[in-house]
Amino acid sequence: MSNAVGDTGTTGASASDIEKVGVVGCGLMGAGIAEVCARAGQDVVVVESSDDAAKAGRARLEASLRRAAERGKIPDADEVLDRIRVESDLAQLADRDLVVEAIVEDEDAKTALFRALDEIVTSPEAILASNTSSIPIMKLAVVTGRPAQVMGIHFFNPVPVLSLVELVPSLLTGEETTERARAFVQDTLGKRAIDCQDRAGFVVNALLIPFVLSAIRMMESGFATAEDIDEGLVRGAAHPQGPLALADLIGLDTTKAVAESLYEEFKEPLYAPPPLLARMVDAGLLGRKTGRGFYTYPR
Repeated sequence: MSNAVGDTGTTGASASDIEKVGVVGCGLMGAGIAEVCARAGQDVVVVESSDDAAKAGRARLEASLRRAAERGKIPDADEVLDRIRVESDLAQLADRDLVVEAIVEDEDAKTALFRALDEIVTSPEAILASNTSSIPIMKLAVVTGRPAQVMGIHFFNPVPVLSLVELVPSLLTGEETTERARAFVQDTLGKRAIDCQDRAGFVVNALLIPFVLSAIRMMESGFATAEDIDEGLVRGAAHPQGPLALADLIGLDTTKAVAESLYEEFKEPLYAPPPLLARMVDAGLLGRKTGRGFYTYPR
C-alpha cells in the first residue's frame, strides 16, 4: 500500500458500505457513539477491557436509551438495544466497516490499540478512527499498515445531544476515507461535520481549553469563586454554562490530558495545566463522573 500524501488507499468503497460499526470503550463517550450509531440503524459492537466493564457499559447504554424513549426521542429502546453487542474481546471487531476508538486519552494506550486493530480488522477498506480530543492522528496512523484508512472522528459529549463532529485526516489519510467518513457522519448519523487539520486540539479544544484553564487560574488565584466565574459567563456572555461547570462535564482528567497535549505541541503558557487542576486530578476529583470537581454532584 502506498503511503504517499493523497493516496486514497481504497478500491472504490462508498459510504453505503458502512453498516457494521465497532466502538472500543463504553464510557461516556464510547457509549454515546454506540448509541447514536445504533439509533441510526447500524449494527454495533462495543468492546470493553473486561467482562465487568462490559456489563457496566451495557447498563449505561440501557439507561440512556430508556431515558430517550421516555422523552419521546426514540420509539422503542429495546429495538435499538437489539442492534448493540457489548463484548470484552477485540476479536469481535474483525468484520467491522468502521471502528471508532474511545478509550482513555493516553497516547501509549491508543497506539497499542491501533496496532492491535490493524491486525484484527480484516477488511482493507475499513476505517480505523480515533475519538481523541487532542492526540495527533499521525501518531496513531503510522503504527498501522494502513495509514490511508486512519483518521480522527471526534464527537462531543453528550454525543446523542451535540450535533458537531470534527473530521481530522492526517497527511497520510486517503481522500476517499475522509469523504466516506463525512457521508457517514452527516447522512447516516445526521450530524454536522467540520474539517480540521491534524494538530493537537483540532478546532474546538484548541479554542476551548485555554478558556477553561484561564477560569481555573482565576479561581486558583482567589480572584473570584467558581460560582461567580460561571455566573459571570452565563449571565454576562450568554454561555449555556460556565467554564468550570463545563470542565466538570468534560472530566478534569480529560481537560488536563488535552492541555498537556496542547502544551507539548505548541509550548505556549496558555496551554499549561494550572497546579490546581493537577492536584484535583491526583485527588480523583474529576467532575461529574466521580461526583465532585469544582462542584459536588449527586451520586
